[in-house]
Amino acid sequence: MKPKSVLGSSTAELRDALSAQGFEAYRAEQVLHWIFRRNVLDFSAMSNLRLEQRRQLAAEWCVHPLERAAVFGGEDGTQKLQLLTHDGASIETVLIPEDRRYTVCVSSQVGCSLDCSFCATGRLGLGRNLGADEIVDQVVHAQDVAHTMGNDVSHIVFMGMGEPLLNLKNVLQAIRVLIDPKAGGFSPKRITVSTAGVVPKMAELGQAVPVRLAVSLHATTDEVRNRLVPLNRRFPIATLLEACRRYPASDRERISFEYTMIRDVNDSAADAQRLIKLVRGLRAKVNLIPLNEHPGANFRRPHDAAVSRFADILAHGRVTVTVRRSRGDDIYAACGQLGAVAREAETPIEAETRR
Repeated sequence: MKPKSVLGSSTAELRDALSAQGFEAYRAEQVLHWIFRRNVLDFSAMSNLRLEQRRQLAAEWCVHPLERAAVFGGEDGTQKLQLLTHDGASIETVLIPEDRRYTVCVSSQVGCSLDCSFCATGRLGLGRNLGADEIVDQVVHAQDVAHTMGNDVSHIVFMGMGEPLLNLKNVLQAIRVLIDPKAGGFSPKRITVSTAGVVPKMAELGQAVPVRLAVSLHATTDEVRNRLVPLNRRFPIATLLEACRRYPASDRERISFEYTMIRDVNDSAADAQRLIKLVRGLRAKVNLIPLNEHPGANFRRPHDAAVSRFADILAHGRVTVTVRRSRGDDIYAACGQLGAVAREAETPIEAETRR
Protein backbone atom coordinates (compact mmCIF):
# COMPACT_ATOMS: atom_id res chain seq x y z
CA MET A 1 0.00 0.00 0.00
CA LYS A 2 1.23 3.47 -0.87
CA PRO A 3 2.34 5.34 2.28
CA LYS A 4 0.59 8.56 3.21
CA SER A 5 3.10 11.37 2.73
CA VAL A 6 2.96 14.86 4.17
CA LEU A 7 4.36 16.14 0.87
CA GLY A 8 1.05 15.87 -0.98
CA SER A 9 -0.68 18.48 1.17
CA SER A 10 -0.56 22.25 1.34
CA THR A 11 -0.17 23.85 4.76
CA ALA A 12 -3.93 24.30 5.14
CA GLU A 13 -4.67 20.72 4.04
CA LEU A 14 -2.06 19.23 6.37
CA ARG A 15 -3.31 21.41 9.20
CA ASP A 16 -6.80 20.00 8.75
CA ALA A 17 -5.55 16.41 8.53
CA LEU A 18 -3.37 16.65 11.63
CA SER A 19 -6.03 18.52 13.60
CA ALA A 20 -8.40 15.62 12.93
CA GLN A 21 -5.79 13.37 14.56
CA GLY A 22 -5.55 15.53 17.67
CA PHE A 23 -2.56 17.69 16.78
CA GLU A 24 -2.54 21.43 17.43
CA ALA A 25 -3.15 23.30 14.16
CA TYR A 26 0.27 24.96 14.15
CA ARG A 27 2.06 21.59 14.10
CA ALA A 28 1.54 21.36 10.33
CA GLU A 29 3.64 24.47 9.79
CA GLN A 30 6.34 23.07 12.06
CA VAL A 31 6.51 19.80 10.14
CA LEU A 32 6.72 21.52 6.76
CA HIS A 33 9.30 23.99 8.08
CA TRP A 34 11.54 21.12 9.15
CA ILE A 35 11.27 19.48 5.73
CA PHE A 36 11.47 22.41 3.34
CA ARG A 37 13.56 24.93 5.31
CA ARG A 38 15.85 22.77 7.42
CA ASN A 39 16.08 19.67 5.22
CA VAL A 40 15.16 17.43 8.17
CA LEU A 41 13.39 14.40 6.73
CA ASP A 42 13.00 12.26 9.85
CA PHE A 43 10.03 12.91 12.15
CA SER A 44 12.05 11.76 15.16
CA ALA A 45 14.45 14.69 14.67
CA MET A 46 11.71 17.35 14.69
CA SER A 47 12.55 18.43 18.21
CA ASN A 48 9.88 21.09 18.74
CA LEU A 49 7.15 18.43 18.49
CA ARG A 50 6.33 16.35 21.54
CA LEU A 51 7.83 12.87 21.60
CA GLU A 52 4.44 11.17 21.36
CA GLN A 53 3.55 13.37 18.36
CA ARG A 54 6.76 12.41 16.58
CA ARG A 55 5.97 8.76 17.19
CA GLN A 56 2.42 9.20 15.92
CA LEU A 57 3.65 10.93 12.76
CA ALA A 58 6.18 8.15 12.12
CA ALA A 59 3.47 5.52 12.60
CA GLU A 60 0.86 7.11 10.32
CA TRP A 61 2.77 9.31 7.86
CA CYS A 62 5.98 9.37 5.86
CA VAL A 63 8.08 12.07 4.25
CA HIS A 64 9.46 10.20 1.24
CA PRO A 65 6.96 8.22 -0.87
CA LEU A 66 9.91 7.56 -3.21
CA GLU A 67 13.08 5.62 -2.49
CA ARG A 68 16.38 6.89 -3.82
CA ALA A 69 18.03 3.95 -5.55
CA ALA A 70 21.03 5.77 -7.01
CA VAL A 71 22.48 9.11 -8.04
CA PHE A 72 24.59 9.33 -11.20
CA GLY A 73 27.07 12.16 -11.61
CA GLY A 74 27.82 13.70 -15.00
CA GLU A 75 31.10 15.29 -15.99
CA ASP A 76 29.47 18.72 -16.12
CA GLY A 77 28.06 18.45 -12.58
CA THR A 78 24.59 17.27 -13.61
CA GLN A 79 23.12 14.69 -11.21
CA LYS A 80 20.55 12.09 -12.30
CA LEU A 81 18.48 10.61 -9.48
CA GLN A 82 16.96 7.18 -9.97
CA LEU A 83 13.90 6.99 -7.73
CA LEU A 84 11.64 4.03 -7.01
CA THR A 85 7.91 4.22 -6.34
CA HIS A 86 6.08 2.14 -3.73
CA ASP A 87 4.91 -0.25 -6.45
CA GLY A 88 8.39 -0.82 -7.83
CA ALA A 89 8.41 1.53 -10.81
CA SER A 90 11.54 3.54 -11.64
CA ILE A 91 11.55 7.23 -12.54
CA GLU A 92 14.34 9.70 -13.15
CA THR A 93 14.84 13.24 -11.89
CA VAL A 94 17.67 15.54 -12.97
CA LEU A 95 19.49 18.19 -10.95
CA ILE A 96 21.20 20.71 -13.21
CA PRO A 97 23.77 23.22 -11.92
CA GLU A 98 23.77 26.48 -13.85
CA ASP A 99 25.19 29.94 -13.33
CA ARG A 100 23.92 31.19 -9.96
CA ARG A 101 21.10 28.59 -9.81
CA TYR A 102 20.22 24.93 -9.53
CA THR A 103 17.32 23.61 -11.61
CA VAL A 104 15.51 20.34 -10.94
CA CYS A 105 13.78 18.61 -13.85
CA VAL A 106 10.91 16.51 -12.48
CA SER A 107 8.87 13.69 -13.98
CA SER A 108 5.07 13.66 -13.92
CA GLN A 109 4.41 10.09 -15.07
CA VAL A 110 6.04 6.67 -15.02
CA GLY A 111 7.03 6.49 -18.67
CA CYS A 112 4.99 8.35 -21.28
CA SER A 113 2.14 7.60 -23.67
CA LEU A 114 2.98 10.14 -26.39
CA ASP A 115 5.63 8.04 -28.19
CA CYS A 116 7.54 10.98 -29.68
CA SER A 117 9.85 9.31 -32.16
CA PHE A 118 13.11 10.94 -30.99
CA CYS A 119 12.52 10.48 -27.25
CA ALA A 120 13.77 7.52 -25.21
CA THR A 121 11.02 7.91 -22.61
CA GLY A 122 8.30 7.44 -25.21
CA ARG A 123 9.55 3.93 -25.96
CA LEU A 124 8.74 2.90 -22.39
CA GLY A 125 5.01 3.44 -22.80
CA LEU A 126 2.90 4.72 -19.92
CA GLY A 127 3.05 3.00 -16.57
CA ARG A 128 0.89 5.34 -14.49
CA ASN A 129 0.50 8.91 -13.31
CA LEU A 130 2.61 10.08 -10.40
CA GLY A 131 0.81 11.40 -7.33
CA ALA A 132 1.31 14.97 -6.15
CA ASP A 133 3.40 13.74 -3.23
CA GLU A 134 5.65 11.76 -5.59
CA ILE A 135 6.19 14.85 -7.74
CA VAL A 136 7.01 17.05 -4.74
CA ASP A 137 9.29 14.36 -3.33
CA GLN A 138 11.47 14.58 -6.42
CA VAL A 139 12.17 18.20 -5.50
CA VAL A 140 12.86 17.22 -1.87
CA HIS A 141 15.31 14.50 -2.95
CA ALA A 142 17.00 16.91 -5.37
CA GLN A 143 17.23 19.56 -2.66
CA ASP A 144 18.88 17.00 -0.38
CA VAL A 145 21.47 16.22 -3.06
CA ALA A 146 22.00 19.93 -3.79
CA HIS A 147 22.65 20.59 -0.10
CA THR A 148 25.54 18.13 -0.17
CA MET A 149 27.13 20.46 -2.72
CA GLY A 150 26.38 23.59 -0.70
CA ASN A 151 23.52 24.81 -2.90
CA ASP A 152 19.73 25.09 -3.02
CA VAL A 153 17.28 24.25 -5.78
CA SER A 154 16.05 27.55 -7.21
CA HIS A 155 14.06 26.54 -10.31
CA ILE A 156 11.73 23.65 -11.20
CA VAL A 157 10.90 22.44 -14.70
CA PHE A 158 8.29 19.80 -15.51
CA MET A 159 10.30 18.42 -18.42
CA GLY A 160 11.13 14.94 -17.19
CA MET A 161 9.37 11.67 -17.93
CA GLY A 162 5.72 11.96 -18.99
CA GLU A 163 3.33 14.60 -20.31
CA PRO A 164 2.38 16.93 -17.39
CA LEU A 165 -0.97 17.99 -18.84
CA LEU A 166 -2.13 14.37 -19.02
CA ASN A 167 -1.69 14.27 -15.24
CA LEU A 168 -2.89 17.79 -14.64
CA LYS A 169 -4.79 17.20 -11.39
CA ASN A 170 -1.72 15.88 -9.60
CA VAL A 171 0.64 18.35 -11.29
CA LEU A 172 -1.50 21.28 -10.12
CA GLN A 173 -1.66 19.93 -6.57
CA ALA A 174 2.11 19.48 -6.55
CA ILE A 175 2.61 23.05 -7.78
CA ARG A 176 0.28 24.38 -5.08
CA VAL A 177 2.42 22.66 -2.45
CA LEU A 178 5.64 23.89 -4.04
CA ILE A 179 4.49 27.54 -4.20
CA ASP A 180 2.87 27.49 -0.74
CA PRO A 181 4.92 30.07 1.23
CA LYS A 182 4.97 27.81 4.30
CA ALA A 183 5.72 24.64 2.33
CA GLY A 184 7.92 24.66 -0.79
CA GLY A 185 8.11 28.44 -0.93
CA PHE A 186 9.03 28.60 -4.63
CA SER A 187 8.01 31.55 -6.76
CA PRO A 188 5.59 30.54 -9.55
CA LYS A 189 7.85 32.43 -11.95
CA ARG A 190 10.57 29.89 -11.23
CA ILE A 191 8.41 26.94 -12.23
CA THR A 192 7.98 25.93 -15.89
CA VAL A 193 5.54 23.33 -17.17
CA SER A 194 6.23 21.82 -20.57
CA THR A 195 3.65 20.26 -22.86
CA ALA A 196 3.80 18.53 -26.22
CA GLY A 197 0.51 20.25 -27.03
CA VAL A 198 -2.40 18.86 -24.99
CA VAL A 199 -4.53 21.77 -26.16
CA PRO A 200 -7.69 21.18 -24.04
CA LYS A 201 -5.67 21.41 -20.81
CA MET A 202 -3.46 24.41 -21.59
CA ALA A 203 -5.89 27.13 -20.54
CA GLU A 204 -6.78 25.18 -17.38
CA LEU A 205 -3.12 25.17 -16.37
CA GLY A 206 -2.73 28.91 -16.93
CA GLN A 207 -5.92 29.76 -15.08
CA ALA A 208 -5.04 27.59 -12.08
CA VAL A 209 -1.42 28.58 -11.39
CA PRO A 210 0.71 31.46 -12.75
CA VAL A 211 3.63 29.31 -13.90
CA ARG A 212 5.65 29.60 -17.08
CA LEU A 213 4.64 27.56 -20.14
CA ALA A 214 6.96 25.72 -22.51
CA VAL A 215 5.61 24.11 -25.68
CA SER A 216 7.48 21.27 -27.38
CA LEU A 217 7.07 22.27 -31.03
CA HIS A 218 9.94 20.46 -32.82
CA ALA A 219 8.65 21.05 -36.38
CA THR A 220 7.28 23.72 -38.67
CA THR A 221 4.95 21.59 -40.79
CA ASP A 222 2.23 19.16 -39.79
CA GLU A 223 3.76 16.50 -42.03
CA VAL A 224 7.02 16.50 -40.07
CA ARG A 225 5.41 17.04 -36.67
CA ASN A 226 3.04 14.11 -37.24
CA ARG A 227 6.15 11.97 -37.61
CA LEU A 228 7.98 13.39 -34.59
CA VAL A 229 5.07 14.07 -32.22
CA PRO A 230 2.08 11.78 -32.94
CA LEU A 231 -0.12 13.98 -30.73
CA ASN A 232 -0.02 16.48 -33.60
CA ARG A 233 -2.56 14.36 -35.46
CA ARG A 234 -5.12 15.38 -32.80
CA PHE A 235 -3.92 18.93 -32.28
CA PRO A 236 -2.10 20.20 -35.38
CA ILE A 237 0.25 23.16 -35.34
CA ALA A 238 -2.39 25.80 -36.16
CA THR A 239 -4.62 24.56 -33.32
CA LEU A 240 -1.70 24.46 -30.91
CA LEU A 241 -0.55 27.99 -31.75
CA GLU A 242 -4.07 29.34 -31.36
CA ALA A 243 -4.15 27.81 -27.86
CA CYS A 244 -0.83 29.56 -27.18
CA ARG A 245 -2.34 32.89 -28.21
CA ARG A 246 -5.20 32.31 -25.77
CA TYR A 247 -2.98 31.14 -22.93
CA PRO A 248 -3.65 33.26 -19.83
CA ALA A 249 -0.31 34.86 -19.02
CA SER A 250 0.82 38.30 -17.97
CA ASP A 251 1.95 40.75 -20.62
CA ARG A 252 5.54 40.28 -19.46
CA GLU A 253 5.59 36.49 -19.74
CA ARG A 254 6.89 34.73 -22.82
CA ILE A 255 5.94 31.27 -23.95
CA SER A 256 9.00 29.12 -24.61
CA PHE A 257 8.96 26.97 -27.72
CA GLU A 258 11.23 23.95 -27.43
CA TYR A 259 12.62 22.90 -30.79
CA THR A 260 14.70 19.71 -30.93
CA MET A 261 16.90 19.98 -34.01
CA ILE A 262 17.37 16.76 -35.96
CA ARG A 263 19.77 16.36 -38.84
CA ASP A 264 18.10 16.55 -42.26
CA VAL A 265 14.63 16.46 -40.68
CA ASN A 266 13.87 19.93 -39.32
CA ASP A 267 17.16 21.85 -39.39
CA SER A 268 16.98 23.60 -42.77
CA ALA A 269 16.96 27.31 -43.51
CA ALA A 270 13.41 26.89 -44.82
CA ASP A 271 12.38 25.46 -41.44
CA ALA A 272 13.86 28.49 -39.71
CA GLN A 273 11.95 30.88 -41.98
CA ARG A 274 8.70 29.00 -41.36
CA LEU A 275 9.30 29.09 -37.62
CA ILE A 276 9.62 32.87 -37.72
CA LYS A 277 6.19 33.09 -39.34
CA LEU A 278 4.64 30.62 -36.89
CA VAL A 279 5.62 32.54 -33.75
CA ARG A 280 5.03 36.00 -35.20
CA GLY A 281 2.64 37.96 -32.99
CA LEU A 282 3.32 35.81 -29.94
CA ARG A 283 5.37 36.86 -26.95
CA ALA A 284 7.71 33.97 -27.40
CA LYS A 285 11.25 32.73 -27.26
CA VAL A 286 12.65 29.68 -29.01
CA ASN A 287 15.00 27.22 -27.34
CA LEU A 288 16.93 25.23 -29.90
CA ILE A 289 17.92 21.77 -28.61
CA PRO A 290 20.37 19.85 -30.79
CA LEU A 291 19.22 16.23 -30.58
CA ASN A 292 20.72 14.26 -27.70
CA GLU A 293 21.39 10.86 -29.22
CA HIS A 294 20.70 7.63 -27.31
CA PRO A 295 20.56 3.89 -28.06
CA GLY A 296 17.73 3.03 -30.39
CA ALA A 297 17.36 6.56 -31.76
CA ASN A 298 16.75 6.62 -35.50
CA PHE A 299 17.84 10.22 -35.84
CA ARG A 300 21.12 12.10 -35.65
CA ARG A 301 22.30 15.28 -34.04
CA PRO A 302 22.57 18.20 -36.51
CA HIS A 303 25.91 19.64 -37.53
CA ASP A 304 27.03 22.62 -35.46
CA ALA A 305 27.03 24.78 -38.58
CA ALA A 306 23.35 23.98 -39.19
CA VAL A 307 22.47 24.93 -35.61
CA SER A 308 24.34 28.24 -35.88
CA ARG A 309 22.72 29.04 -39.23
CA PHE A 310 19.25 28.25 -37.87
CA ALA A 311 19.79 30.44 -34.79
CA ASP A 312 21.11 33.32 -36.91
CA ILE A 313 18.07 33.22 -39.20
CA LEU A 314 15.73 33.37 -36.20
CA ALA A 315 17.68 36.24 -34.66
CA HIS A 316 17.59 38.20 -37.93
CA GLY A 317 13.83 37.58 -37.96
CA ARG A 318 13.63 39.25 -34.53
CA VAL A 319 12.86 36.04 -32.70
CA THR A 320 14.45 35.66 -29.28
CA VAL A 321 16.48 32.47 -29.54
CA THR A 322 18.86 30.44 -27.40
CA VAL A 323 20.75 27.25 -28.16
CA ARG A 324 20.47 24.91 -25.20
CA ARG A 325 23.71 23.32 -24.14
CA SER A 326 23.42 19.59 -23.51
CA ARG A 327 23.66 18.80 -19.81
CA GLY A 328 24.28 15.34 -18.47
CA ASP A 329 24.28 13.57 -21.81
CA ASP A 330 27.12 11.31 -20.64
CA ILE A 331 24.73 9.81 -18.03
CA TYR A 332 21.65 9.91 -20.30
CA ALA A 333 20.15 12.78 -18.30
CA ALA A 334 19.74 15.26 -21.16
CA CYS A 335 16.50 16.21 -22.89
CA GLY A 336 14.96 13.19 -24.62
CA GLN A 337 17.27 10.66 -22.96
CA LEU A 338 15.44 9.79 -19.73
CA GLY A 339 14.66 6.10 -19.54
CA ALA A 340 17.42 5.17 -21.99
CA VAL A 341 19.39 2.04 -21.14
CA ALA A 342 22.36 3.12 -19.06
CA ARG A 343 25.85 2.89 -20.45
CA GLU A 344 27.95 0.09 -18.99
CA ALA A 345 30.43 2.68 -17.75
CA GLU A 346 27.72 4.62 -15.93
CA THR A 347 28.42 4.20 -12.22
CA PRO A 348 26.30 5.68 -9.47
CA ILE A 349 28.01 8.06 -7.07
CA GLU A 350 25.37 7.12 -4.52
CA ALA A 351 23.68 3.75 -4.43
CA GLU A 352 22.18 3.87 -0.97
CA THR A 353 18.43 3.32 -0.93
CA ARG A 354 16.69 5.95 1.19
CA ARG A 355 13.20 6.64 2.35
